[in-house]
Amino acid sequence: MKFFFLVLFSSALVFANALQDAIDVAPPYATLKLQNALYKGNIHIDKPLTIIGIGEHVIIKGDGVKNVISVRSSEVILKHLIIQNSGMNMQSIDAAISMKQVQNCEIRDCNISEVLYGIDMDRVNNSMISHNYITTKKNDLPLRANALKLYYANHNVIEFNIIENVRDVTLNYSHHNLFKKNQFQGNRFATHLSLSHNNRFINNIYKYNSVAMMFMGAQNTQVIGNEILSSNGAAGIGVMIGSVANFIFKNNRVSYNAKALYIQGQEKAKGMKRYIIGNEISYNGEALHFHASIKDNTITNNKIFSNIDDVVKDAGKNFESSNVVEYNYWDRYAGFDENNDGIGDIPYDVYQYADQLWHYNHKVKFFYASPIMSMLNFLSHLAPFIEPNLIMEDKKPTYQFP
Repeated sequence: MKFFFLVLFSSALVFANALQDAIDVAPPYATLKLQNALYKGNIHIDKPLTIIGIGEHVIIKGDGVKNVISVRSSEVILKHLIIQNSGMNMQSIDAAISMKQVQNCEIRDCNISEVLYGIDMDRVNNSMISHNYITTKKNDLPLRANALKLYYANHNVIEFNIIENVRDVTLNYSHHNLFKKNQFQGNRFATHLSLSHNNRFINNIYKYNSVAMMFMGAQNTQVIGNEILSSNGAAGIGVMIGSVANFIFKNNRVSYNAKALYIQGQEKAKGMKRYIIGNEISYNGEALHFHASIKDNTITNNKIFSNIDDVVKDAGKNFESSNVVEYNYWDRYAGFDENNDGIGDIPYDVYQYADQLWHYNHKVKFFYASPIMSMLNFLSHLAPFIEPNLIMEDKKPTYQFP
């Protein structure tokens, strides 16, 4: 049987730590309902408990040292709270909410600000983080910390959150998590996976991040239906893909980035690694940027248009036979469709010319599309100084815009 414990504070400021006292005396599975007030933070929850703010200004404020709320029990629910003023110690991971070795918890409808870390999820399983607003203290970017830090955290749902102006969201050794319909804006690495497998990213929106998504050592990852827009700063990368296996990137829109997809292949890897299917990749500086080898990719049914460069390779070998590239729309395709089957009569071949200076000196891109650069580009195709390298071949390009 669940008990209900009602806390009603009418004063503007609660002295001592009446909230911690109420938590200490509440039976397991009680519900604490907080009215509008400023409550002292640095609270510790070590039993199943629900804390709900029933006003619009229920503020739990730390004293600037350590965590504002420490959750050390499973089945804890925090709802409709304003959480502020954690400590600033990176080493101790001072956070708005610190969760360790718990499961079946829920953080919902909370506003988190003026903190170092947002939510630290250390060995958290089967929990939900939803409908929250998370930002951190407005320090210089290297001194900010993560909105979400998942470490050995599995089977969690992260959905309908707004995360902005933080350093990163990180997953380390964290598997089977779902990120759905979140908004990431103005961050450094909006989502960064390392050695984390079987995670899904569905219908999220990324804007104005330095790197929207980074995948390093990730297996069985699904990235479906996301909008990845306007990555800026020193990197300006929409999606960085390195050391992945069975990576599915499907039905996304990737636009207005310096580099849409930055793909790092492994020379010794074998078997299909990346499936890039049904995406719109448009208005980027570079649509597909390959570092090291171009191999083990399935690239089909994409719309690739209005990019400065369709395909760029900066190191390693050329296009290999292990790739499956077909049925993509390329706005630079200059072939014909005499039998009207919607497929170009000849393949779309992308060559890398040694005299395309902007591949080697990015400052030259400032002059891209100017008359002199257009002339140099035309001449490099007409009469290249040396034999160009084939770096991509679509054997069955879509002739008309899908």
